[in-house]
Amino acid sequence: MKFGIYSSIADPPAGANLALKVEEVVSEAKLAESVGFDSCFFGEHHQDKDGFLPSPLIVAAAVAAQTTTLNVGTSVILLPLHHPVKLAEEVITLDIVSRGRFILGVGLGYQPVDFRTFDIPIESRVSRFEEEIEIIRQCWSGERFNFSGEHFNLENVAIRPLPYSDPSPRLWIGASRAPGARRAGLIADGFVAGPSTDLKSTVALTSVYDQAAKSSGKAPVLCLMRDSWVARTRAEAERVYGPEVIDAYKYYWRNGLNEFRQYTAEGEINIDNMAPDRLIIGEPQEVVEDFHRWKEATGADYFLLRLRHAHSGGPSHERILEAIQLFGEEVIPHCQ
Repeated sequence: MKFGIYSSIADPPAGANLALKVEEVVSEAKLAESVGFDSCFFGEHHQDKDGFLPSPLIVAAAVAAQTTTLNVGTSVILLPLHHPVKLAEEVITLDIVSRGRFILGVGLGYQPVDFRTFDIPIESRVSRFEEEIEIIRQCWSGERFNFSGEHFNLENVAIRPLPYSDPSPRLWIGASRAPGARRAGLIADGFVAGPSTDLKSTVALTSVYDQAAKSSGKAPVLCLMRDSWVARTRAEAERVYGPEVIDAYKYYWRNGLNEFRQYTAEGEINIDNMAPDRLIIGEPQEVVEDFHRWKEATGADYFLLRLRHAHSGGPSHERILEAIQLFGEEVIPHCQ
């Protein structure tokens, strides 16, 4: 198995110390690289009162500049909000700067405010997304092309420079519903399953992806993004990480995410209901066993761990460093 960390960079309640948060995230990434993690990923949102950083490519470049072997990526860039040619060029640049260590993870987006920011109808997100994937692929090929679609019309385009990666940077799609998983299997290089789904739903989702990938002649590349924490005891893990992840889940519940629609009251979003078959937390041996259980159930060999949460701002930097160190010493070596 390979492991990455996902960092939501924000500073609630008003984004007052974001420069410090970036410094912390770079420090966390450097430690992660040194203890055996494979990657560090960042996301995108807009007009967030907590100051959620809206430009993950820039943060990824900052981390790439401070590391040598760690892959950097996005999970996810909200693809319908971007012009595909501009994004393709920016990714080529980052691919060159990082010497092939960048992974472009893209998703549809779900928050209306993100789409209002750019005056893009949220109803058009699927068709825009699919056109943009096709255009980005053609940009990365280096071949001259024309494109005529519902949203984009391009003539006589040939992008330079070419990517550092041969033949192109990796392109993953993140999703938490079956249509997105199927789309990833058909048009992407890998699939990132969302962090909030329970095990049963994740198994169903990854099965859809696996079938689609194989039907299109691709070897599946499956990454599970999970809310995960390791500490010396289960009680300590729940005490440090529990309030942070539950705060995030309550936010998702209020915003109508599909993964939480089974719950009729916010009070049902609690550690007792969420931990079984959704969180991977506890003392090292417990966490190791859970990763093996999820791998056996889904076939995943890549786990992206969301340690830092945007809406609560925690856990603290010091606690995250402790968890990264413990993952590296007592979890990752037993998940090979």
